[in-house]
This record gives sequence, C-alpha cells and structure tokens, in this order.
Amino acid sequence: MPQLIKPARLRPGDTVGLIAPGGYTSARAIDKALRNIESLGLKVKQGRYLREVFGNYAGSVEQRVADLHAMFLDPEVSMIWPIRGGSGCISLLAHLDYDLIRRHPKILLGYSDISALHLALHKHAGLVTFHGPVASSTLTDYSREHMMAVLADPRPQYTIPMSQENAKQALSQPHFGIHTHTHGAASGTLMGGNLSMVAALAGTPYAADIGGSILFLEEVNEAPYRIDRWMTQLDLAGGFRNAAALVVGICENCGPEHEDLSLTLERTLGLHLHPLTIPAVTGYSIGHIRNQCTLPIGVRATLDTNAQTITLREAAVA
Repeated sequence: MPQLIKPARLRPGDTVGLIAPGGYTSARAIDKALRNIESLGLKVKQGRYLREVFGNYAGSVEQRVADLHAMFLDPEVSMIWPIRGGSGCISLLAHLDYDLIRRHPKILLGYSDISALHLALHKHAGLVTFHGPVASSTLTDYSREHMMAVLADPRPQYTIPMSQENAKQALSQPHFGIHTHTHGAASGTLMGGNLSMVAALAGTPYAADIGGSILFLEEVNEAPYRIDRWMTQLDLAGGFRNAAALVVGICENCGPEHEDLSLTLERTLGLHLHPLTIPAVTGYSIGHIRNQCTLPIGVRATLDTNAQTITLREAAVA
C-alpha cells in the first residue's frame, strides 16, 4: 500500500464537487444536497453526469469514472461529496487512475456503497477518505458537528462520543442501543464501512486490511441470515480475531423478514462478536442513520468501550 496521504482541510467558501458514483439520483435529492452544501458555507460544482440514469445506476461506468476523475483534477474543488450511495461503486474500482488521485488528494465523504471507493483509495492511492454523511443526508447537530470537526479542524487528538439522540431512540427501538460484548480499550487503524460491500471486496485487490484495525461495519434493510453470511465470509477471509477491535454500527431495518424461523439481529451479531477476546461492540453511531459520526479511513484511533468513544489519535486532514 502507498504511504498514507491526507487531503487539505476544508475551509469556509471552499468548493464541493457533487457527483453520483453509484445509484441514480433525483432533482429533489439534488436540491437537498445543494441546500446542505450552502448551509455549511461552501460552494458547489455539479458533476457533468450527475443527472444521468443507466438502469439503477447514475450513468455508465465510463461516465461515473469521468466525473470522479474530473473532480480530483479540478483545482477549484476541495471536497468530493457523493450525493448518495445506492449501488454500482464496485464497478468503478478497476477503472480508476489511482496515481492521478494520489497526485491530487482531496476529501471524499460518504457511506453505504461509497465504502467501495474508500477501501480502494486507501489501498491503492494511500488516501485518507471519510465514512460519513452523503450530500443528500439529513444533517443533524450531531452529524454536522463531528463531520466538520474531522474535515475542517485538524487536531492531534479528537474524541467522538456516541449520539445521545440515538440513546434516547433506543428506549423504543432497542437496536439503537449500545451492547458491549467484550469490554476494553484498543488502538489501531480505522477500517471498514458497509458490511455487504466490505464482504464483497474480501479476496479482491481492494479488500479491507483487517489486521490490527479498529474494524467498523454497518448495514441496512437486510435480513439476519444475510448479515450472518457476510460476517462469516469476512471472518473467514480476514479473521475478526486479527483486528484490534470490532465495532458494529446501528443496523436499521435488519430484523427478520418473512422467514418462518429466524434469529434476531442481536443474536446473529452475538454469534460473531461474543467469542472474540478483542473489544467488540454494537450500536455505535455509524450507519444509515441521521445521527452518524464521520470516521477517517486509515487514521489511527482508539476505541474505549467503557467511555463509549472513538478517539482519533492524529489529524485526518492537512
């Protein structure tokens, strides 16, 4: 893997490149993204193919790659912000110019299907990228505070607490609650993203580097048996025991579907986390939720299960 490189910090008035590297988008989502960007005191430049539709993708592979490359090359653009995840980012990986991206390092922020880009750019460009809201997300005080602290305010150490709003929501929706399977503190490189995408890349040249990492995973709209399959695949490929810690975010709408018999999400995750001797937790403020934190891929951090915090041990931007 190339030596780690950090993008320049985000500054007031900077220009954000708005693209759709995965699923197709809509005029309504674009309007929301524009409002989000302007509310942060930033300018926007829309990708040439932002409004393209090719099946359920936002244009062909060639069009989506062209928009991503163009934003990295554009000297006016400081941050690249996908409008949504969806599906299709995995198809871009073999077509990206990683040397070009490394020569023009910029902030890339997003979650869900964007996880494919995060893992590939970490492995082949050595670029620190950011797992956090997409441009059309509903930004809350919590998500905005921790996003801007990580992107715009480089500090040698920054502690991210879990969302109190999520804790309140856990009173009526138990999967929003934090469950510690193995207590402790551990340090390592932040690594991970959407579970199905991290599992899909296992065994490929773009696989997540699990060894010694604080591995974080999240999922949405998937039945427990699929969660079990992907967790098993990932464990067989990389070995959860080789990580420094394992953190599972809030997996929204991942209960049993129409199966006559099914394990719950909690029991399914427990099958994989409970046997571990490394710190292992579920219910952290990561995933397809409004109150989500922003985590820089490739940056050293410490998980503390007693304090329920993730502390960045270095600045993620230059």
